[in-house]
Amino acid sequence: MFQIISKQITSKVTRPASFKVFGRRFYAATSGEEFDTVVIGGGPGGYVAAIKAAQLGLKTACIERRGTLGGTCLNVGCIPSKAMLNNSHIYHQTKHELKDRGIDVSDVKLNLTTMLKAKDKAVTGLTRGIEGLFKKNKVTYVKGHGKFVGVNEIEVDGLDGNKTTLKAKNIIIATGSEPTPFKGLEVDEKQIVTSTGALSLEKVPEKMIVIGGGIIGLELGSVWQRLGADVTVVEFLDAIGAGMDGELAKSFSKILQKQGLKFKLNTKVIDATKKDNKVYVNVEPAKGGNKETLEADVVLVSIGRRPYTENLGLENVGIEVDERGRVKIDSQFRTDKPHIRCIGDVTYGAMLAHKAEEEGIAAVEFIKAGYGHVNYDAIPSVIYTHPEVAWCGKTEEAVKASNKPYRVGTFPFAANSRARTNDDSEGIVKIISDSETDQILGVHIIGPNAGEMIAEAVLAMEYGASSEDIARTCHAHPTLSEALKEAG
Repeated sequence: MFQIISKQITSKVTRPASFKVFGRRFYAATSGEEFDTVVIGGGPGGYVAAIKAAQLGLKTACIERRGTLGGTCLNVGCIPSKAMLNNSHIYHQTKHELKDRGIDVSDVKLNLTTMLKAKDKAVTGLTRGIEGLFKKNKVTYVKGHGKFVGVNEIEVDGLDGNKTTLKAKNIIIATGSEPTPFKGLEVDEKQIVTSTGALSLEKVPEKMIVIGGGIIGLELGSVWQRLGADVTVVEFLDAIGAGMDGELAKSFSKILQKQGLKFKLNTKVIDATKKDNKVYVNVEPAKGGNKETLEADVVLVSIGRRPYTENLGLENVGIEVDERGRVKIDSQFRTDKPHIRCIGDVTYGAMLAHKAEEEGIAAVEFIKAGYGHVNYDAIPSVIYTHPEVAWCGKTEEAVKASNKPYRVGTFPFAANSRARTNDDSEGIVKIISDSETDQILGVHIIGPNAGEMIAEAVLAMEYGASSEDIARTCHAHPTLSEALKEAG
């Protein structure tokens, strides 16, 4: 998250007045103050862009309406969900697996209150860390909701009740996304929840229905299944893990079913009603047929996310959005107004924190130097269940559809000595390469530590490596990464 803070660049720009909060010094914006760059949104794309801009000598401000930096990812997304995934896995492993490993543990109990506190501790520490980076790089941090009132002016409705107007030569929109609402389901974040509510349930539900078999639904469904819930995932499509390679999606589904998750694929959710502390979800086959009612204590609505542009004032400056609400941009992240750029979830591409970070850096480099670059063919995706699923590049279905000749190499973790030694050997590594040049087109992994292993594949693809390059690279023995070498 903090990888861009590798080099300090001395700047001679005039800095605004500062103030201290709990011993930390921040830089306050005054109404009408002019900046070289103003970033709207303090999520992974926004705060990274703000710090990079300040490092490059641009007088920079970052506006964040939440009151804490890090956006959805850090506050109610990637970070807290990984805390829950890790700790729920330890609990499940302690309760069900340690005996077979020669470790006798008795009277294992779940303390959900403490587990949630551990999650919150991780979030608090990281948000304060970003505030520290803002302080170190002299980024002006403005708490409030920013809205365009002119092509170079942003009005901020401050969390302190005051209004401030900032002027900027360059503006970066990084407002992120929000859960897509589901017509017919009224979210209360108690019984019918989004990912936000699912991270703070006060007790383990007996029955849980997850609507949507994508990354978020599978991760949070796994958390509560490990903690004792009976979880059913309802998915409109015929496969889970939207965007995954088809072969791995089938294998992944079987693994999760062995763990206890249930799936209803090709199933459409009609609506839901609450009665007697239960939620009744009405479903029917996606292609039509007999209706069915499913009962649950908690329903997680996880059908995707949509760009967040509410009350942003885009209409005030003539910035257009497409039919899905995404801000239109060109190859340099410029909107209809060239000095206003847009990055991350609120525009095109995968809604991934690390993708937004790369775009934030590139957008600032375009502002400062006139050039920047993001290699969208080398952006990894990870599902942090156990085993993890990670991939980069094209799926076999996409390569086949392009009519490009290709080869596939696979290697199972069941034949990997480290995985067998750890008694954690479910999964496979799959490499797809051009059959004429051997250049790697895609890498797909299900297995232990797949999210870490994919980094080698991303680096290989960034440098245009061949599968032979990986196969000829010496890997330490015994390691899980040898499975990637063998697949190569």
